[in-house]
Amino acid sequence: MKSRCILFILLLFCINIFSQQKITGKIIDENGIGLSSVLIKNIKTNQNSYSDSFGNFTIDANENDEVRFVKDSYYRTDRKITKDNLSNLMNVLLLRAETLIQEVKIEKKMTGNLALDSKRFGDAKDLVKVKAGLGDYMRSPLNEPLPTNEVSKTFKGHDFSAGQVDLFGVFKVAKGLVKKATEPKITKPTYNETQNFINEVKQKINLNFLTSYGLNEEQIDHFLIYANDTRQLAKKYRKTFNIVEIESELKTAFALYNRTNKV
Repeated sequence: MKSRCILFILLLFCINIFSQQKITGKIIDENGIGLSSVLIKNIKTNQNSYSDSFGNFTIDANENDEVRFVKDSYYRTDRKITKDNLSNLMNVLLLRAETLIQEVKIEKKMTGNLALDSKRFGDAKDLVKVKAGLGDYMRSPLNEPLPTNEVSKTFKGHDFSAGQVDLFGVFKVAKGLVKKATEPKITKPTYNETQNFINEVKQKINLNFLTSYGLNEEQIDHFLIYANDTRQLAKKYRKTFNIVEIESELKTAFALYNRTNKV
């Protein structure tokens, strides 16, 4: 009786093995390119297979079996076998996993612009102490009256301009007031204003002196951002856009940029 039970169990096992069918298909990435060396594993039977160089694969499986697809740098995918997979080609898409890049700390570099570098690195401790003491002194009240800063009338010659109107001086002051009133007020640009100014520079300014050094478009963009940050170009010229002055500012900035970046 015991031997008959064992024989029956073996018979069922053999029937299950021989009843498995060949599942064929192809594994591709998001660009439709076949992926080779993908591990295909039947979770139920623990059977393994691999895709060929074109992404094609074959594995034994029955309906409702779970098949897993695994490859380095791609997300793992599990598929449940259906009746359609038993008679048709099974297409499997593997998506590439994102690669985390280790954070890189960028050290500050000297630009050659004293005003900019002093803001980045700050003052020495002794200088900070001196400035603080000087500030306290300047805010303290005077203990003695200040002497009059003028030459005694005894030593002065005759003033021939006394009673005369300085027309040149009046004209100069008037010209300055008119210029101040007509010129647009210098204000800090917004991000969009800065981007528009840089684009206008690329369209209207002759940048042949940059291309002659072999700079490509990406390097030119990098330099224009550097020049704008160090020379405050958008702040000073975005409203008037003085081509001559902007070109002069760019050449001055490039002289420093060339030394610090080794173009």
